[in-house]
Amino acid sequence: MESFEPDGRTVTRAAPIAGGLALGVDSGGSGLRVALTEVTAGRPVPLGRVVTAPPVPTGPEGLDAGVLLHRVLAAARCLRSDAGRAGGRIEAVCVGAAGMASLGTGLRDLLPEALAEALGTRHLALAADAVTAYAGALGERVGAVAAMGTGVVAVGTDLRGWRRADGWGHLLGDCGGGAWIGRAGLEAALRAHDGRDSGSAALLARARAVFGAVEELPRKLYPRTDRPAVLASFAPEVASCSADDPVAADILRAAAGHVADALATTCPEREGAAVALTGGLLRLGEPLLGPLRAQLAARLPDVPVLAPAGDPLSGALLIAVRQARTDVRLPADDALLRIT
Repeated sequence: MESFEPDGRTVTRAAPIAGGLALGVDSGGSGLRVALTEVTAGRPVPLGRVVTAPPVPTGPEGLDAGVLLHRVLAAARCLRSDAGRAGGRIEAVCVGAAGMASLGTGLRDLLPEALAEALGTRHLALAADAVTAYAGALGERVGAVAAMGTGVVAVGTDLRGWRRADGWGHLLGDCGGGAWIGRAGLEAALRAHDGRDSGSAALLARARAVFGAVEELPRKLYPRTDRPAVLASFAPEVASCSADDPVAADILRAAAGHVADALATTCPEREGAAVALTGGLLRLGEPLLGPLRAQLAARLPDVPVLAPAGDPLSGALLIAVRQARTDVRLPADDALLRIT
């Protein structure tokens, strides 16, 4: 498993219950992460290091289930060995994956039997990455979470069912996500290149610095299978220009509006509901978060915005542990959270 690297975190182990093991998997546009934990009464933490790998490819049939299975099994071997539990049964696994709802057919067909045979797994949850983001951020309470990365999806639950907004991919949606912001920034750069009034000279300069001759962008971009990630790589350039460039600032305000709209659509109208934001796009900082706070205050004035308790990987670990303890409170759903 030479391609896997530890993330270097130091963690405190929770008290084990009967020595059971659970595995959490977070598969997204920026990569694959896998962690092992012990089945505990409290919120689980990784047992040692977190293993990482490149993103799982997507083909005509959806997420490549064979590639994901190979990488998860290799990671599980490493993690069990590190923990001195090379022969230990992994009682429960939760796989959270981007595109699970619409592109996860292969995972649903392959993983249950394969994981049972290879790891002794008795409980498997296949979750949309938005659901593991929810579990990581808010745990098992009522509310809504926007997972903001290369794409954007919001999910909310009243603990009886789920509501979802967006997450339709960079061609049909993911409005306000990294790829959306990056694409809008490059569109503004190309308008400036053409001499159109609505272009941005600042973004054109950044596009040339990052990609070279902008005339070559279609040839460089369109054939790539990692096109969403390439578009998202330009989002920080939009943020860096926004203080002095009104076009860039307008792009981020529009992105914030899309995210706030998705959260308002999915948040249950119940006492005690809360919302949270999670994902790598938050690293854009105040240029995006300032407009987003303003939009949420207008759309959801009585709903608190909480700091996330954890990330999607911690959410996958939480769901896996709850399965092993047979006390999952988050509602099952054929598309968003399938529990076997």
